[in-house]
Amino acid sequence: MMKKHQVYLSLGANLGDRATVIQEAIRLIGERVGEVLRCSSLIETEPWGFESAHPFLNAAVCCATNKTPREVLSLTQQIERDLGKTLEHATKRPLTSHLSPLTSYHDRPIDIDILLYDDLIVDEPDLKIPHPLMYERDFVMIPLREILD
Repeated sequence: MMKKHQVYLSLGANLGDRATVIQEAIRLIGERVGEVLRCSSLIETEPWGFESAHPFLNAAVCCATNKTPREVLSLTQQIERDLGKTLEHATKRPLTSHLSPLTSYHDRPIDIDILLYDDLIVDEPDLKIPHPLMYERDFVMIPLREILD
C-alpha cells in the first residue's frame, strides 16, 4: 500500500460565482488529488498585491494523497484550467525570481496553491513548499489555521 501524504491547499476566487467555483475545485481535488480530509469555511477578503473591485472568497483544504508534490502541482493547475483560469489570469513573474517585486497579480476565477506537503521543503523555480508568502497573507492563514491538526 502506498503511503498517504497530507497536503494543504489554499483556494481563492474573485470572478464569477466564487462559492460555486471553489466548491467545484474542492470536488475535483477530491477526485484527482486525494481524499479531502478537512475543509475550512469560506472567508471574503480584499485582493492582495493588486487593486480590484472584486473581493476574493478564500478557503483551505487538507487532503490525503499518494501523489508527489510535482504531481499535485500539475493536477491543481489542470483543475484551475478546467475551471476557467487562463494565462490572462495567471500571476506574472519575471524569469529571474519566483517572488520578485515585479510580480503582478490579477483577478481570477480560481487559484489553487500548495501550502504544505507533510514536512517537506521544496525549493524549485516553479514549486516552493512551504508556500513562501503564506505567513504574510491572512487570506491564507485564517482558513489554514482552521483546519490544521
